[in-house]
Amino acid sequence: MENRQHKLKMPPWQTNPQGDPRRIGIELEMSGLELDELAAILAEFLHLEATSDGRYARTLSGDSAGDWVVELDFNLLKKMGREERRSGTLEGDLENSVEEMFAWAAESVVPLEIVSPPLPLQRLAQVEELIAVLRDQGAKGTSDRLVNAFGMQFNPEIPAADPQIITATLKSFLCLYEWILDRVAVDMARRVTSYVDPFPKDYVLKVADPDYHPDMKTLIDDYLRDNPTRNRALDLLPLFLHLDEKRVRTVTSDELIKARPTYHYRLPNCDIHKADWGLYLSWNDWVTVEELAADSKRLAGCCAAFQKQHDNPLRRWFGNWREELESKWLPR
Repeated sequence: MENRQHKLKMPPWQTNPQGDPRRIGIELEMSGLELDELAAILAEFLHLEATSDGRYARTLSGDSAGDWVVELDFNLLKKMGREERRSGTLEGDLENSVEEMFAWAAESVVPLEIVSPPLPLQRLAQVEELIAVLRDQGAKGTSDRLVNAFGMQFNPEIPAADPQIITATLKSFLCLYEWILDRVAVDMARRVTSYVDPFPKDYVLKVADPDYHPDMKTLIDDYLRDNPTRNRALDLLPLFLHLDEKRVRTVTSDELIKARPTYHYRLPNCDIHKADWGLYLSWNDWVTVEELAADSKRLAGCCAAFQKQHDNPLRRWFGNWREELESKWLPR
């Protein structure tokens, strides 16, 4: 098995707001394995104990970082799977039939998902090893079948509850977004199912302005005004809910938004079945985002160039933003 831990970059900020080592939560979607089979592989690899949480979810305990979860990524079915019913009654039999129909339909298109607890950054190498084990056991990813609209999510802990750092990271991400999409080569299934909606153009240009340096309230209000939705590649609603619950809840009551001190980075592909695929590919791109964010002078120049490119249609149509990024603005 190839050792990829040497390919994993570390970000410029390595401590959290409490001064402790930063952590990251990881979510991986896949098919090719049964729920209990996947839970058993994970339990054996990490030396954990699996317990049932309904018919479509398993909780694995015993990790010092917290519980892992293996589940079918279908909220309605998970909710139904936790319900107790009386067989032999008209109501119970009808509900069981509906659940069985949903389960049968979901089996071919809905992925199983592994959700990690917040892990120290040093354990990314262990997750890479887990991916190799799952691949060997038959896990399949996005490009295995046309209908596999599977993804991956990173939840890197913020280094500080500082509007300057959060804004710089958002600026950097927006400037690099097309570069990232080009590098991950969004699979056809994700394009068809609308992986995420892009940030509105006016909002992108507002944030990318080199002179945009809001305080926390303004940063959150501007984001909520144009992005009152979870459907963004870099979803900041969980973070802003953690920082200012009242402000966020006046705009959205979506119960799926959970407060946490992290960036919620949603990635379009999880090609776990490919031998040359691993966390390092997208994780290192995220580290590049943070490296640019941490270099205020380079970030300001990149934002100015990004604005100029968008203000000039000819430059946008015939220029090569990726080439300019890589030659002038990305940290080396």
